[in-house]
Amino acid sequence: MPQRILIVAAHPDDEVLGCGGTIARHADAGDQVQVLIVAEGATSRQGKRDRDVVAGDLSALAKAAQTAGAILGVAGVELLDLPDNRLDSLDRLDLIKQIEERITRHQPQVVYVHHAGDVNIDHKRLHEAVVTACRPTPGQPVRRLLSYEVASSTEWQPPGSAPAFQPNWFVDIADQWPRKRQALEAYAAEMRPWPHARSIAALEHLARWRGAQVGVEAAEAFCLLRQLA
Repeated sequence: MPQRILIVAAHPDDEVLGCGGTIARHADAGDQVQVLIVAEGATSRQGKRDRDVVAGDLSALAKAAQTAGAILGVAGVELLDLPDNRLDSLDRLDLIKQIEERITRHQPQVVYVHHAGDVNIDHKRLHEAVVTACRPTPGQPVRRLLSYEVASSTEWQPPGSAPAFQPNWFVDIADQWPRKRQALEAYAAEMRPWPHARSIAALEHLARWRGAQVGVEAAEAFCLLRQLA
């Protein structure tokens, strides 16, 4: 049976970096995939947040998110306007309520979110909010909760500083890797040249390595946080 999937990402491009191939695989299976991106993704490059100064960058990021979503086959991409790299400045309850509202609206059976141990503060805060919003109360539609890795954040956390990313769930994306690459190219302004961890070459190496861990050509790796059969 087709499933309803919710991808929760902090910034435009995180959804593709972390699980672009898995998104495409869900879409190929007939699942309905909704993407929620909560932070605007540009104002942290300023000393003081001023959306007007980076209005062009924000517009380009929003367009890239929609283009990437179309490439991967998602049903919808929603972008909020929360402050980039400043989610820790918000009341946690307000962030949780934003997630709860989307869970109520979309009734997802599967939710993907950032790993708890990422360097990026927005990733951490969003992980906490999603875990709370997906708590297993009666009537909760979410049956499976997973966290994904994001190159240039997950692997940059020093050992012992936070929970390590130790994947126990792998998705074969050999057939979907070309579309993930195309979606990454839609975010060209956010990508970096090799040997940066957020280069397309590095991301292909990561996909091949995750695939090799489970005997396939390419894969994405996740931590399974909760599963209700």
